[in-house]
Amino acid sequence: MDEMDDVQLGSIVSGEITDALNHFDSEYTQDRLRALDFYLGEPLGNEVEGRSSVIATEVADTVEAIMPNLMRVFTANDKYVRFAGRTGEDMEAAEQASDYVNYLIQNQNDGYKLLHTFFKDALLFRMGVIKYFYEEVEEVDEEEYNGLSEPEMVLLLNDPSIEIVEQRETVTQSMMDEDGVEVPLDVMYDLSVRVKRKSGQIKAINVPPEEFLVSRHATGNLEDAHFVAHRTSLTVSELVAMGYDRDIIEQYAGENELDTDREVNNRFQDLEAATGVDPADPTLRSVIYHECIMNIDFDGDGIAERRRICAIGGDGAYILHNEPWDHMPFAVCSPILMPHRLVGRSVYDLTEDLQVIKTTLMRQYLDSVYSSTLPRMIAVEGQVNLDDLLDGSAGGVIRARQPGMVQQITGASVGGEIRPLMDYLDSVKEQRTGMSKASQGLSPDALQSSTAGAVAATVRGAQVKLESYARTMAETGVKDLFKGILHLVLKHDNKPRVFRLRNNFVPINPAEWKSQFDTVVQVGLGTTDDETKIAFLTQIAAKQEQILMQLGPQNPIVSMPQYVNTLRSIAEIGGFKDADQFFNSPQMIQQQMMMQQQQQQAPQPDPEMVKMQQEIEMDRAKAQADMQLEREKMQADIQLQREKMTMEMELRRQELQAEAELRVAKAVTDADISTNLPRV
Repeated sequence: MDEMDDVQLGSIVSGEITDALNHFDSEYTQDRLRALDFYLGEPLGNEVEGRSSVIATEVADTVEAIMPNLMRVFTANDKYVRFAGRTGEDMEAAEQASDYVNYLIQNQNDGYKLLHTFFKDALLFRMGVIKYFYEEVEEVDEEEYNGLSEPEMVLLLNDPSIEIVEQRETVTQSMMDEDGVEVPLDVMYDLSVRVKRKSGQIKAINVPPEEFLVSRHATGNLEDAHFVAHRTSLTVSELVAMGYDRDIIEQYAGENELDTDREVNNRFQDLEAATGVDPADPTLRSVIYHECIMNIDFDGDGIAERRRICAIGGDGAYILHNEPWDHMPFAVCSPILMPHRLVGRSVYDLTEDLQVIKTTLMRQYLDSVYSSTLPRMIAVEGQVNLDDLLDGSAGGVIRARQPGMVQQITGASVGGEIRPLMDYLDSVKEQRTGMSKASQGLSPDALQSSTAGAVAATVRGAQVKLESYARTMAETGVKDLFKGILHLVLKHDNKPRVFRLRNNFVPINPAEWKSQFDTVVQVGLGTTDDETKIAFLTQIAAKQEQILMQLGPQNPIVSMPQYVNTLRSIAEIGGFKDADQFFNSPQMIQQQMMMQQQQQQAPQPDPEMVKMQQEIEMDRAKAQADMQLEREKMQADIQLQREKMTMEMELRRQELQAEAELRVAKAVTDADISTNLPRV
């Protein structure tokens, strides 16, 4: 088969987008809308006027109880994930890769906010999505240069990134030619230039759930999905800056369905933002932009290959860009995995019915309380003053023509029946989600008449669910994110550089990371609190010290780097992320130990040879001293001869000067004598 043209490709892409949109609209959109309403405590829609309309907030309470513990798990140390070398030679490179990728996430991409949104999307909407990519940025600056000579100006303009905006010439020296025309000899130039600088960095962003599309039969591994897309709204200006033709982009600009999407409007409904109004600047009009990663047989060889296809329009039928692609630029996670499905379950799925039931019970309970405190009244028409009856002031008088004209309707209190039901719903929520008083900090009442072992067992049992959520999201989305970032580093960011790590500047060169690394999730999981962990590690450190003292540093049980790792772990769990301020790294200790071993293993020299070398060194030192003394003596003699010569020359000069003065005096005398002789 021949290679596809853009029309055929656009038709296939449009079909995939439409199918994914229909699937998400029918399966997930309505649930996400309802989940956000439940989280925000919006009315259920079954409220009755004059009755209680209170809303229980089980979804929000459970999510907000999970999030602090979940973020604490992932921020317990300074490395979310580390890379492990597969051979001994890869250890140092793996450590550098771990430090650098964690630095990119934490510092360049605000890792806390990134992961917080990632996890919260998963807890509320069943799936969180992060997109990672290498972004090239072109910055344009205006600069001025004054007083440049012609060679300096030529050297400056040889840079292709510099463009002249304005040029001014000043003649500083000139001459007249034969025709009387002034010819400049020296010219100075003043320039205004535009400088374009290109730079790039690895970025990771959260993708809103309504902007992420995937094929309906995607399994638990995103790599196996044959179609994935990021469907977003960009302005004409942004697309033109990406290098696309403005005339084509403007044909698809204008109001689009993403501007009026139900999920977007629901998210910002409290802001009451206007929609559907085009901006006055045409370059700020929006365009639906699809970035698709799909497997397709574009070249007609019968084998589908992964390609990155960028398209615009509501159905994505117009192809802007098409190229082969080597990785999946998305990471997704769900707190509860479903077998053979990409989208799992959320905390909303576990607590939706509980919020509805609890809301109903709370309303009935409050209505019962209202009826008890303000009961309904029976009044005989014409026998009671209704204004007095409707006046609810304390101690008020109700005027009636006869006794018994006013009676109250008393209702039975339902508090005794409802409170046990509320407690039962709380226990159901604890069983489903694992969030209980124990997981959020036990109250003093909960600790009464409880042994330490019983309290510890209660706390451990309450944390099992949380650890399950954390491990699931770490082994899926977080691991895929870090593997993807490492891929981008090796592909685009592989130049030597120096970056700041724990207040130290560390040099790295990603081009030297030749081997593949294993990705190991390193989050603060465990069924014990920090104090128990520190106590346990302290016992391990004591055992390690005992072994090292009895068997020596070269024993087969524990090494010095392992002992230092224990000490560093105690410091990190104690809240000190920069353990380098207390202990050296295991790598540094290993290097120092190797140097000491090499020095100890070096062959000891023969005593006779040492004595001979010492004598040779002494003779050499004596010869050097004699040479230095002879050199100083020669310099002194030369200086003495120079001074003697100088004195002789000065004496000779004085003698010559005296002789010259005598000759001058004699000549003057002879002249005077000849002048005084009589003439004949």
